[in-house]
Amino acid sequence: MQIRTGDTFDPRVVALLDHHVTAARAQTAPGSAHALDLAGLRASDVAFWTGWDGETLVATGALKTLSAGHGEVKSMHTLQTTRRRGFGGLMLRHIIAEARRRGMTRLSLETGSWDYFKPAHALYQAHGFVPCAPFEGYVDDPNSLFLTLDLGAEAFSSEVDNG
Repeated sequence: MQIRTGDTFDPRVVALLDHHVTAARAQTAPGSAHALDLAGLRASDVAFWTGWDGETLVATGALKTLSAGHGEVKSMHTLQTTRRRGFGGLMLRHIIAEARRRGMTRLSLETGSWDYFKPAHALYQAHGFVPCAPFEGYVDDPNSLFLTLDLGAEAFSSEVDNG
């Protein structure tokens, strides 16, 4: 997979992101979906990437800067027909590496708590993320799972990939 800076004006990217937001909202209780829309991905505090298998868009992911030392994983999504091929893990490792490169010491995320999100839970936990309290404006919500990764800790095993 080739990872590129995401183009939020590319119709293929727009279509995959629209599917991501629509699916996340359909699988989450009203008011509990926190997926970024296109405007959110274009914000100055967000870095957005796309993953390509040849000319096929297969994954998206973003890093939102919360503070100099804390980032948030956003907009992680893998094309349904290409799941279980490692693309999600590759994108997540790219985001982790970029957070480290930027000097961040903590990387967190919010995802749904429902069964639909269990593959995402497994991916994040395989890469060292552990449950944490709500962060940066989030509140306790039974529909959300909050995870964090200490970027100062020893790097995760690159052999593990449930992506």
